[in-house]
Amino acid sequence: MSGWLVPFLAGAATGILSGFGVGGGTLLLIYMTAFAGLPQEQAQGINLLYFLPAAAASLPAHAKNGFLEKPVLLPAIAAGLACAALGAWTATGMDTALLRRLFGVFLLFVGARELFAARARSDQ
Repeated sequence: MSGWLVPFLAGAATGILSGFGVGGGTLLLIYMTAFAGLPQEQAQGINLLYFLPAAAASLPAHAKNGFLEKPVLLPAIAAGLACAALGAWTATGMDTALLRRLFGVFLLFVGARELFAARARSDQ
C-alpha cells in the first residue's frame, strides 16, 4: 500500500497548487528528482504532460471568476509557446548536472524573493 501513497500525496499537493495557479509543477519536479529518483529529463517530460490536464481542469474556474485578462492572453500565449519551444530545445542540449544546478538556483531565487517580499508586505 505504501508504494502508491507518497506519489499520490505528491500528486494531490501539486494538483492543489496547480489549481491555485502557483506552480504545482515545480513541486512535482522536486519530488520526482529528489525523492522518486527520476532523471531530470524524464521528470521534465512528465511535468510537461502533467501540466496539460491540470491547466485544463483549473482554467474554467479561473475564467468563471474573471481572473483572465483577455487583452493579455494572445501575446502571453504566443510568447510562452515560442519560449517553451526554445527552452526545450536548449535543455535537450545541456548537461543534466548543469540543468539541475540552474533549476536549483532558480528555486533559491524565487524562494528568497517570496520570503523577502512577504516580509516587506507585512511591514506595511
